[in-house]
Order: sequence, then C-alpha cells, then structure tokens
Amino acid sequence: MRDQKMENLLNLALGATAEELERSEDLAAGYDAAERTWELIVKHSVPLDGMIAELNARGARVAAITLLNNYSILTVPESLVPDISNYSQIEYIEKPKRLYFAVDRARSASCVSPVQVSGSVYAPDLTGRGVLVAVIDSGIDYFHDDFRNEDGTTRIAALWDQELGKAYTREEINEALAAGNRMEGRMLVPSVDGSGHGTAVAGIAAGNGRESGGRYRGVAYESDLLVVKLGTADPLGFPRTTELMRGLDYAARYAAEAAKPVAVNLSFGSTYGSHDGTGLLETYIDGIAAYGRTSVVIGTGNEGAGGGHISGTLTERNPVDVELAVSDYETDLGVQLWKEYVDEMGIALITPDGRMLGPLPPVIGPQTLEYGNTRILLYYGEPAPYSAAQEIYFDLMPLRGDYLTGGIWKFRLTPERIISGRYDFWLPSSAALNRSTGFFGATPDTTLTIPSTAGAAVSVGAYNSRYQTYADFSGRGYTRLGGRVKPELAAPGTGIMAPRAGGGYEPVTGTSFAAPFVSGSAALLMQWGITDGNDAYLYGEKLKAYLIRGARQLPGYASWPNPQLGWGVLCVGDSLPV
Repeated sequence: MRDQKMENLLNLALGATAEELERSEDLAAGYDAAERTWELIVKHSVPLDGMIAELNARGARVAAITLLNNYSILTVPESLVPDISNYSQIEYIEKPKRLYFAVDRARSASCVSPVQVSGSVYAPDLTGRGVLVAVIDSGIDYFHDDFRNEDGTTRIAALWDQELGKAYTREEINEALAAGNRMEGRMLVPSVDGSGHGTAVAGIAAGNGRESGGRYRGVAYESDLLVVKLGTADPLGFPRTTELMRGLDYAARYAAEAAKPVAVNLSFGSTYGSHDGTGLLETYIDGIAAYGRTSVVIGTGNEGAGGGHISGTLTERNPVDVELAVSDYETDLGVQLWKEYVDEMGIALITPDGRMLGPLPPVIGPQTLEYGNTRILLYYGEPAPYSAAQEIYFDLMPLRGDYLTGGIWKFRLTPERIISGRYDFWLPSSAALNRSTGFFGATPDTTLTIPSTAGAAVSVGAYNSRYQTYADFSGRGYTRLGGRVKPELAAPGTGIMAPRAGGGYEPVTGTSFAAPFVSGSAALLMQWGITDGNDAYLYGEKLKAYLIRGARQLPGYASWPNPQLGWGVLCVGDSLPV
C-alpha cells in the first residue's frame, strides 16, 4: 500500500525485490544492500532528537545528519522506514537521486573585464574581495597556481572532502603546499580532484590566472574559495542529492560563522522529478538561498539536445503514441510520465513486436509487467503535499542477462476525461544512456535539470560567445508548472579555457562552465554592495534582479524572456547601478 508521506520512487523501491534493486540503478540509489539500510531525505516540523532516541532505544541503529531549516538526512534499517513515516513530526520523505556533472574571450563577452579595472566607468576594482565563492563539485587541485596567492599560499579558506570525511583548514593546505610537490603534499592533504571538473569550475569562477600570467584569469579572482568535494557513495561513482544537501548546509553555515557573503556554485543535476521546483532538494535550496547573505547559482544541464524529454497536449478525441527508441545495450531504463491529476487517460505500452500491454489499471501503487526479456515495474502515483502533479513511473529491467529488449517502444495515451491534457515524459540523464536511446520527436523545452528548477536559485544556460548563438545542448526552460522563467540568463559555455587538474589549462564546454561565470559575477556584485558598503542587501533575489536587469539580448529572437536564454546573456557591468 502506498505511503503518502513518501515520494513515488521511494514507495516503488521499498516494494522491489533484492534482485530488482540490483538491476535498477535509479531505484537502488540510497540503498546499502550489505547493511540493508536506506538513506532518506526528510522534511520535518520539529527536531527529530526524541524520535531518533526512541528508535535507537529499541536497537534500531538510526543515524541522522541535521541540516538547516528542518531538513535531515537519515540512515534507517529497511524494516523501519514505514515506522519513520508514522511519526507526526515527519512531513515528507524522499530517497537520494544520482547527480551528473554535466575564459579570456568569454570574460569580455560577459562584461567582466571592465569591472575588474580600477577606476573604470562601472566601478572601482571589483575582484571579489571579502566574498566567499563556494564550489560544491568534484574537488579542486589545490596545488594549481591559479588558487594560490603571489607568495604561494592558498586562496582556499577550507576544503571539505566528503569521501575522506575531513575538512581541511587554510593552514593545513598551506602546510601541504610547503611540501613542494603534489606527491608529498598529498601525504598531508590527500584530497584529489580525479575528474578535473571542480578544478575547472573553480578556476572560471575565481581563478587568478597566476599560471598563465593573468591571461586565463577567472571572474572573482580575489575571492576566497570554499570547496566541497562531493562524496560518491553511489556504486557507480556518482554523487547523490544527499551529499549535495550536506555540502550546501556546510557552505551556508561556514559563511554565516565567517560573517561573509557567499556565492554558491552548483554545476550538476538530475532529470528525475516534476521539473516545477516542488521537490525536497529544490525547496531546501530555496531555504538556503534565504539563509544569511547567500546566492545560489545552478547550471541548467546539458540535456537540451539529448532526446530525453517529450511533451504534448492530449485532446478529448485523439489518442497519442509516444515513441521511444531503446538501444540493444541498455542495462535498465527509468521512464517518468507526469500529468495533471485532473486529467484521466488510459495508458498502455506497445512492445517492439507490436504486443499491447494494457491499458494499465489506474490503481495507486505498484504493478509488475513482463514482456520477453524485460520486466517493467510500474508505479501509479498521486499528488503529494508539496506537488499537485501525478507521476506514473516505469522501470524497465532485463529478466535475464545484462540488457533490455531493444527496439521501438510506444506509450499509448488514450483520452478519457481531459481538462488540461498536458503530459511530459523524461528519461534519465543522457550521460547514463546509450546515444541511440531517446524519444522520437523529442521536445527540447523543459530540459533543464533539477535542481536548477529551484525558484530562489539563479539558473544559468549556455551560449557560444564567439558566435553569439545559443548552445543547443544547454538545458531549456520553462518550468513544467507555472511557466517560471528558467534559466534567468545564459553565460559563455563553449570552448572555455579553464585550469586543468595537474597543472596548465584546457578548453571545456557545457553549462557546468557557464554557471561559474555567473557565480563569480555574483561575488563581484556582492563585493560592490556588501563589502564595499554600497548596498548591504545585495544578495538573494535582489542580486538575481540585478543580473537580469543587466542581461544583454542577442539578435535573432522574437521575444524575451525565452526558454533558451531567459532574459538574455550575462553582462555584469550593466548589472551595476550607474
């Protein structure tokens, strides 16, 4: 039976067998098979100390990490998850999801260079002084010269490596730097950016270009850096939403204790969710953005041309077939269908050989279908306390061997009682799929990844600053419900020269590298307003409004805002009052 305090995906996962969890990467996220425990994200009304003490007195072994604003991350034995839900102080529960990591010329295109010049027409010498830039990502190569002062000491205020379970201070990092080389330094501070993603992001936002003689200098090049290397407890090595929430909590608390404004950069996301800003991660980010003097900047992901979303409007008369190509080498596949609860429609699957499964009974809760070598776990959801949308979730997994039955699958939607008629399908991130898997006639709009759908965040798309054109891979808006303008603006995201882990520089492309242009620019505005005493309230929504006001419109668009570029492209110089 469905527990209405739990999201649909968690309900389905709790009813799955051990074999099904092993085969489904999305369902298994957050589950420790060896310990038989679940990691849970909970929203609660009062502190949970009493509940946890009561459970542990019964030998339950419940662990809790308390976050800001009445959110917590619990680790709970599988058998006790329903008991957790029964406590009145628990408002809602979600499971973790996997996250995917999705300068000189670009700096000028974003109107950054003029504000970095002392005595310019815009403002004197904006460099990010007195503002923290928090990079929550894959870590940082703290040895790279771009993150060091002229005397060789570090610009990193603190580095929390979640994988190592330790936060390193500025003094500890300086001690490692004094060792003289990376190998010896890592004996003292063993944190490594294995992918180089976080190093590039940090360099664009706040690198000082020291290794290039200033040529590849970042935006807020005198800001102190606050770095969180996300843990990768996921078996496939992806960070999860729970690690992200802990990183945000750490950054917000650190900045508040240091009495400094902070611009937080997030350059990754997930496709799972209703894309309307109502999930617990998104509402948590909204709360963090209102804590202290914080601005949160998030890239919209690289799903714009990935073929992983399709939407349409079902009318009273005509059924619709949504066609999905599934590669012969897909190991499992989660498909989300989101619709308005007021609409009633028949839903059937048509297999690659033309067999129809359904119409599926619209029974709230889990169902199981089988075809050939494919098992389909189906979950009919209903609205939640935080979302009026209805989700129907399909998890396709092989019965035998490693791969699904490939070919063209169809989802047939037959109208019964239609008021709105809108439907949206999403696949997992294209980074987790074979290139030949995707929807025919895919819809590029509403491909922005979660959590860039968070209302209080500054959401950033990518454009090509050389050709002054939208980058087609960039995740597009608007949000699924309410039509909230996302992204708010775009920044350069193609061929950006950024610091490389291990030394030197390399070109990078993606919205991952557009977002730090905006987070660095947010630090410049916060310096001008807060540190330099021109506007003590220049953070959060006010800072977002300033960025939007200064956004520059590209030629060739009939209307602004639009789903590709929002209100325009970053021009931080024009965002400052003159």
